Order: sequence, then C-alpha cells, then structure tokens
Amino acid sequence: MAQGGRRPQPGDLIEIDRLIYEHWAIYVGDGYVIHVTDDGGASSVFGSSSSVGAGKAKVKKELLEKVVGNHKWRVNNKYDRSRTPRPVREIIRRAEQWIGKEVSYNVFSKNCEHFVTELRYGEAVCEQVEGAAFDGVAAVAVGVLGAVAAVAAKAFLRR
Repeated sequence: MAQGGRRPQPGDLIEIDRLIYEHWAIYVGDGYVIHVTDDGGASSVFGSSSSVGAGKAKVKKELLEKVVGNHKWRVNNKYDRSRTPRPVREIIRRAEQWIGKEVSYNVFSKNCEHFVTELRYGEAVCEQVEGAAFDGVAAVAVGVLGAVAAVAAKAFLRR
C-alpha cells in the first residue's frame, strides 16, 4: 500500500502528485483519508476559472486508493520540522467533524493543503501557494530591474 517507503499512520499528511499541483489529505486509519474535494460541492473548485480563486468544496472521507487513483503519493509530514503536531486523537476528532460539510475554497488561502495542515498543526500552511507567490514576486522584480536597466542604458547611449 505505501509509496515513498512509509506506511501511513493516523494523523499523517498524504501528498498526492497530480498533473500540475499536489492534492493533500489526512490519513485517519484503516485505509481512509479525509480531504477537501470538489466532488459534491456547490461549485466546481477546479472546473471553472471563476472558482479557482473562490468557491465551495466538500469534505469527504474516502479510501486512500480511491483518492489517489493512478497518481503517486507519499506520507509527507514536512512541517513537523518547524511545527508541533497535535495529538493524533485530536487530529482525527477534528477531521471527522468536517466530514460531509461544505467549506469555502480558495486556491490561495483555503485549499486542501491549508485544510490538512490546520488539522495537524493548528495552523493553515501551504508551500505551493507561498512558492508561487514568491516566484511571482521574483518575476516582477526581475522585470522591474530589467526595465530600469533598459532605461539607464538608453540614457547612457544618448549622451
């Protein structure tokens, strides 16, 4: 069952490689995970451009193998290095309280990784978004520096 060399334990974060993003779930035992999905939500989280920024999603408890499908997955408690996980019983209790509920979804501030990290650590964290934001800021900075250099070169050549 395990990929990435480790069998999941209750409370573990499960990272699932999708085509252009990683989907996250929390393992709750007996082969099941709890995760945020657009299946059954009021609006499609991933299907329309308007819902990429904001929409609704549903929290489901499903078999890990069903959620994973043909994709690769791994246990990835990467934030354990910088944050203290809640006790496993509390993680599971909190996760189970969300099953069947519709939740707000925003790819930048309330996505599947935010959901599971809030359950495990009490803090919503998402490196995918932070990395994308950093990449965007870096691209803007490079563009601005390039424009400033072009203006400076043009002024210099006019003299």
